[in-house]
Amino acid sequence: MKSSRAKVLHRLAGKPLLLHVLDTARALQCSSLQVVTGFGADSVESELAGSDIRLVMQEEQLGTAHAVQQALDGLEDDAVALVLYGDVPLIRPDTLQALLDKVDAQSMGVLTCEVTDPAGLGRIIRDESGHIVRIVEEKDANEAEKAVREINTGFMAIPVNLLKSWLPRIQANNAQKEYYLTDLVELAISDGNAVVTSNCNDQDEITGINDRVQLAQLERKYQRNMHEDLMKSGVTLADPNRLDIRGDVSIAGDVEIDINVILEGKVDIAANVSIGAGCILKNCSVGEGTQLHPYTVIEDAVIGKHCQLGPFARVRPGTEMQDSSKLGNFVEVKKSVIGKGSKVNHLSYVGDSVLGEGVNIGAGTITCNYDGVNKHQTIIGDGVFIGSNAVLVAPVTLESGAFVAAGSTITKDVDGEQLAVSRVKQSNIDGWKRPGKK
Repeated sequence: MKSSRAKVLHRLAGKPLLLHVLDTARALQCSSLQVVTGFGADSVESELAGSDIRLVMQEEQLGTAHAVQQALDGLEDDAVALVLYGDVPLIRPDTLQALLDKVDAQSMGVLTCEVTDPAGLGRIIRDESGHIVRIVEEKDANEAEKAVREINTGFMAIPVNLLKSWLPRIQANNAQKEYYLTDLVELAISDGNAVVTSNCNDQDEITGINDRVQLAQLERKYQRNMHEDLMKSGVTLADPNRLDIRGDVSIAGDVEIDINVILEGKVDIAANVSIGAGCILKNCSVGEGTQLHPYTVIEDAVIGKHCQLGPFARVRPGTEMQDSSKLGNFVEVKKSVIGKGSKVNHLSYVGDSVLGEGVNIGAGTITCNYDGVNKHQTIIGDGVFIGSNAVLVAPVTLESGAFVAAGSTITKDVDGEQLAVSRVKQSNIDGWKRPGKK
């Protein structure tokens, strides 16, 4: 990867590769999880801090069998060990379950795959009856064995009691001088145990990532899979190649998504929502029938039903937009409640504020919520009208029905039904002449 970061912590769809694999393992209802670490162990431990995962350090990298051996103490004898790889993020739970279903107390299972180019991969060698007899790594294979296109994916399912008896018997008799987990096949056969195989039909599922080119390729594959699932569930994508999903996303039917949209973190989108080009949504929910016009950015916020946002609106953390409210172009809102049916149409900043229902905020209005040390709140009641280019200096309260004249700076509370005006008296000078260029 040409990186100081552990390979398994590089991100695919916004999540470390390792977490994709662990999520797959959890989907199989596993009784325990162990991660064998090597390079970058400290960073992996930090990523998994607070989880139920047991971390095991492989001090010397002496092969796959040696790696699994480090985890033996944490395995229950009557369980089945499933071996997965932290740099193979697209493996599906149902693919692994099909392998597990074939394994019993007296057999081990190997996941295989037919590939067009098996170069560099371990080959599955079978006898005349089609039974697997061994797995041979490419560096140890002869020409006939190299011609085999059925490869070992590395995924194995082995009863723990058998695994504990076989691992100490593996020898490093190979070109790499390493302890290969694949040698379990021959040991199982020599002990009279069956070796069963399950085939994976999608090569991308079992593809490991070794450089950033492969990372980008699998990113596209992962995105395509999600996009197809969305479209089959009733979501319209203007161009499936120009949507990026980087988290846990739930989208209802009849949602329309234009190009170059990014959905990140936990995002819930209700039915009949329209999302314009270039929008970015992160850790938010969007209510039914809401329209997000192009280049709207929403983060850590709740958007109600039938709202209108953008274009070029920014909704910052802690914001709640209630039903039928509206933010127009070049409006920024932070940690505020925008009441039902209220409007902040254009070129305004609303921070640390609570707006009631039916409020109208004129163009260029600013709530001054920060005094250089502390944040203060602005309270605006139902039906308040704020004229253009007003400045509301918090803490301040405008009661329901108040009216603020355009160009006013409000530093005092305004009672209901009052008109607040704060302007310098205008002077018109007769006979004034515009200066000319010298």
